[in-house]
Amino acid sequence: MQSVWEGRDTLGLMPTGGGKSLTFQVPVMGMEGICLVVTPLIALMKDQVDNLRERGIKAAAVYSGMSRDEIVATLENCIFGDYKFLYVSPERLSSDIFRIKLQAMNVCLLVVDESHCISQWGYDFRPSYLKIAEIRQLLEGVPLLALTATATAGVVEDIQEKLLFKERNVFRMSFARDNLSYVVRRVENKMAELIHILQSVPGSVIVYVRSRRETREVARGLNRAGISADFFHAGLSREEKVFKQNAWRFNERRVMVATNAFGMGIDKPDVRVVIHLDLPNSLEEYFQEAGRAGRDGERSYAALLYTKADSGKLKKCITDSFPKRDFIIRVYEALGNYYQVAVGAGYNDVYDFNLYDFCMPYRLPMLQTHHALKILELAGYIEYTEEIDTRSRVRMLVYRDELYSLHMNSETEELLHALLRTYTGLFTDDVYIDESLLASRIGKERQEVCEMLISLSRARYIRYIPRKKTPYIVFTTSREDTRFVSIPRAVYEERKRRFEKRIHAMIDYAERNDVCRSRVLLIYFDEEGASDCGSCDVCLAKNETGLSNFEFGQIKQAVKEVLRKKGSLRVHELIVCILGGGEKFVENVNKVEDAVSEKVGNVAGSEVVEPDVKMSGEEPISKAVTGNKEDEKIIDVVRFLVDTGELALEDDLISLVEE
Repeated sequence: MQSVWEGRDTLGLMPTGGGKSLTFQVPVMGMEGICLVVTPLIALMKDQVDNLRERGIKAAAVYSGMSRDEIVATLENCIFGDYKFLYVSPERLSSDIFRIKLQAMNVCLLVVDESHCISQWGYDFRPSYLKIAEIRQLLEGVPLLALTATATAGVVEDIQEKLLFKERNVFRMSFARDNLSYVVRRVENKMAELIHILQSVPGSVIVYVRSRRETREVARGLNRAGISADFFHAGLSREEKVFKQNAWRFNERRVMVATNAFGMGIDKPDVRVVIHLDLPNSLEEYFQEAGRAGRDGERSYAALLYTKADSGKLKKCITDSFPKRDFIIRVYEALGNYYQVAVGAGYNDVYDFNLYDFCMPYRLPMLQTHHALKILELAGYIEYTEEIDTRSRVRMLVYRDELYSLHMNSETEELLHALLRTYTGLFTDDVYIDESLLASRIGKERQEVCEMLISLSRARYIRYIPRKKTPYIVFTTSREDTRFVSIPRAVYEERKRRFEKRIHAMIDYAERNDVCRSRVLLIYFDEEGASDCGSCDVCLAKNETGLSNFEFGQIKQAVKEVLRKKGSLRVHELIVCILGGGEKFVENVNKVEDAVSEKVGNVAGSEVVEPDVKMSGEEPISKAVTGNKEDEKIIDVVRFLVDTGELALEDDLISLVEE
């Protein structure tokens, strides 16, 4: 906050639930002018704007689906209405009207949320984010705050470079989540294990799967098992999404089974468990989705259900996401032929696009075609916008005076009166409408209102464009002869190499059982000093000594610490030094919480060891553990370390083996 207040370009790395919004909302309240917040999360925009307004702070948002008049009115309010926050989606940044109005605003701070989206090194690159650099040039002298919950070292550098930072300035919160226990469970029957976990651990739950079909099937299976569940994916209508989100947020539904379209911008702090039935494409995705559990600080769990076949499925994503170059060229040629665009023509032409209808006549595989289009977009040949949700629109085609001479039944007249009372500008422009609202005002069902509007449109009384959800293709250059189509290495080979690296890191996380889960994640995100969490399935699993891996690790570290300081010791001397001589375990023992083991056992489905102690920062071990039981634990660890060659035993003296 101090860095933002001082007007310095700042990058903040903060985990999910780390209070990112406060880092700009608090200092902006003491600044003159308006704060511009760029975010791709429409749900988050609306939540933030509503929360600010409830506190008497003027805030507004501009996003896809708003009419031109609504956008202009919102922007002018921000110019003349003493507003403090304007939230905007990155796609809006390139529109002429936005840029013109922006230059009339007194912008005090530019905030870029989910800033990893600007980096091609990252897992969620979005070309629209590159427009932010152009906005910076329009806002000369305005400081920038970039925020993200997931960024590796390469992405951190790329963010600062792409956003034109005047100097490197990074603030990093620890990504460690002390209240979140990570568990990987190897199972044959995922559905049975999912039900077992949900019956063992109470509270609100998110279950992530990879396909829309799976969301429905899993939710249906849970409901049959007596567990209240619903499903969510990007293909739902806006009304359905809002209804399902609210039912889950207000605990009318316990479990939400969803694709990765769910969760971003949803403010529900008491999620107790996040379960992945399928492997995500990267540890970045997994960490962000798992981090939606336990934002209230209470003990929570992130469980991954895994079978060996999952790794093969994930590796197949590499060939699907990066089809061969000649296939990409073939898709580009087919696209031009499909829309009958001649070579040298088509610049800035916009077309409705249906992937299935496009693939069928050319016998193209849909998944690889989708990714080929994405690669063509990154190469600069097209813009491929998926599933833009366009709201219904109405425009009157007759003059107001003519309405009274039209012969209509009473129900149609009532609908027209409701339309005119509810919306303005119907005689001069296309106006966005909500059929559900009109239906509630005249006591009809939504479908009945739609049919009545269609009848009025056929009679040429109105122009009615029903809501539709369709992708668009824009030719951003004139159509090229295929001989001259070039896919740069940065778009194909380099991105493929990074994607493969992320895939293999995700598989490694799922398959390894010898390193603390939290430590693996923290090391991946380049966090220094990562230590064992003491609460994941790896830390709590028993090793050959009969101790949990975590307890074994703490005793092992204490033994080596004493021997490093004291040199060779007899076994009883070593025990006295550890238990009675004031030597201490490392600080991360303090993280162990008494209740962790039992509940992680419920999630992991395996036997675990209850931690014996919970110590304060500088307590000697002698205050926490005493007696023969502890002697035996130390002896077991020493015996194991001697057997494995990490310690030497000679003439009854224990010593470190020189490395």
